Amino acid sequence: MKYNVEITINLPRTKVIELFDSTDNLKKWQPGLISFDHVSGTPGEVGAKSKLHYRMGKRDIEMIETITVKNLPDEFSGTYEAKGVWNEVKNFFYEVDEQTTKWVSENEFRCSGFMKIFIFLMPGSFKKETQKYLEQFKVFAEGNS
Repeated sequence: MKYNVEITINLPRTKVIELFDSTDNLKKWQPGLISFDHVSGTPGEVGAKSKLHYRMGKRDIEMIETITVKNLPDEFSGTYEAKGVWNEVKNFFYEVDEQTTKWVSENEFRCSGFMKIFIFLMPGSFKKETQKYLEQFKVFAEGNS
């Protein structure tokens, strides 16, 4: 399954990237994130792997992030692997004008087992969840300008 979501942030692209590219800020806009631990590679660079632990409702989810592209301020992309789920996320940041940034997130999910059934029955829930994260980042970023 593939889909795109986007949001306009009322901040200069340099500020958006500064806030986005800090692992210290992740918990400030991803409230379900419990921990972010570096596993291998140079932290924050292409090839780096990190373990993310989320609590979503009553479920604990662990996933491995692998950075595949870091060409900021234009693009930050990676893969996210959890039990039964492989997700590629390509994030693009566009300067609309000096005070406005558009963030476009291209997503691809591949699932197996129970998650394959879930994605078939509720494909909109994945897009809705991704859009929620962009909106939470916008609130965080605009509140910290």
